[in-house]
Amino acid sequence: MVKLSPLLLSAVLASLAALAPFAIDTYLPAFSTLENALQATPLQLQQSLTFYLLPYALMTLWHGAISDSIGRITTIKWGLAIFVLASIGCACAQNVETLWFFRALQGISGGAGNVVARAMVRDLFEGPQAQRVMATVQMLFGIAPAIAPIIGGLLLGIHWQAIFIFLALYAALSLWAAMRYLPETMPSSKRLPLSAQQVIKDYRIIFSDKEFNFLVFALGANFAGFFIYVLASPVFLVKQLGLSQHQFGYMFIPTVCGMILGSYLAKRAAGKYSKQRVIKVAFAWMAAMVGLNLLVCFILPIKPIYNILPIALFNVGMALAMPILSIAALDRHTRIRGTAASGQAFIQMLLSTVSAGLIVPLVWYAPSGLAMAMTAYLILGWLTIRKTRLWAGH
Repeated sequence: MVKLSPLLLSAVLASLAALAPFAIDTYLPAFSTLENALQATPLQLQQSLTFYLLPYALMTLWHGAISDSIGRITTIKWGLAIFVLASIGCACAQNVETLWFFRALQGISGGAGNVVARAMVRDLFEGPQAQRVMATVQMLFGIAPAIAPIIGGLLLGIHWQAIFIFLALYAALSLWAAMRYLPETMPSSKRLPLSAQQVIKDYRIIFSDKEFNFLVFALGANFAGFFIYVLASPVFLVKQLGLSQHQFGYMFIPTVCGMILGSYLAKRAAGKYSKQRVIKVAFAWMAAMVGLNLLVCFILPIKPIYNILPIALFNVGMALAMPILSIAALDRHTRIRGTAASGQAFIQMLLSTVSAGLIVPLVWYAPSGLAMAMTAYLILGWLTIRKTRLWAGH
């Protein structure tokens, strides 16, 4: 085992966590091409996101429990190996139904890296250092949504199938890095028996904890406020803002720069300012940005710079709050931290799945509809976080 510095360890963990946004964002520029290649409607292509996100959300309930039972690294091995095969299946799809099937298989397996990476951060680090490492992972993780559509647009110049071959290669490389460098942080002496009865028992403990629920719903709602724009990007960018399928970076680069800046600020704030103060500043900033977004949508003409800037600035606050909310939720249940990480990821992806299948098709009629959905999600996050001990400073 090669000993890694915290930065390099963070990079390996971030590569695992970044698999999920790569699986979502890389093929977005290919939607119009896929409509022709698979003879599918825009709504059918949009539902390929739902077919990925719903199994992803459901399986996150098991990835953590599985890693608590058979070990973190073994869980990563199985998850990423299946993801590689599913990506190859997507590349070979001849119709939209086949694409749905293999996207669902990607969703079933793709969350293993994300869930286990979260648990391993808390396994390996304590206190402010854990918050700093989580912020570093998030900062590196945040690069993925920026470069994924750009990579997808470039690969589209070869063939749409090249996008899914890239996902297979990325997952294989991440699997190799995890096996080569990451330590096993769940030794045999600490492993728990895996059974449906035990998993249900553990989730009853977790989801009966009001503080945990409020923390993860606030985290998930904040993320969903931004993620609706990712899900709606084929319509928002191409049909509303007039960009081409090769110009997705116009949105993703500034929005992810906002996420990276927020993660950097979270890293600098760790240990210097109280968690309560940072959280309140983050929510105040996000509230100001959703207000700006609404003003832009209802007053100014539709232009990329006007409509994208508030989203990018919103992400500064979202990323500032995210590591604090994540660590606070995981610390509620240290004995079953893997299961707690699963519960956290499940709520986040559940809100994203609802957005993909129900919310986005209702609000993507205009930028103002998306702005109102972002506002609603932030209000949901604020209503839940204000009920926590973290908000009260206890």
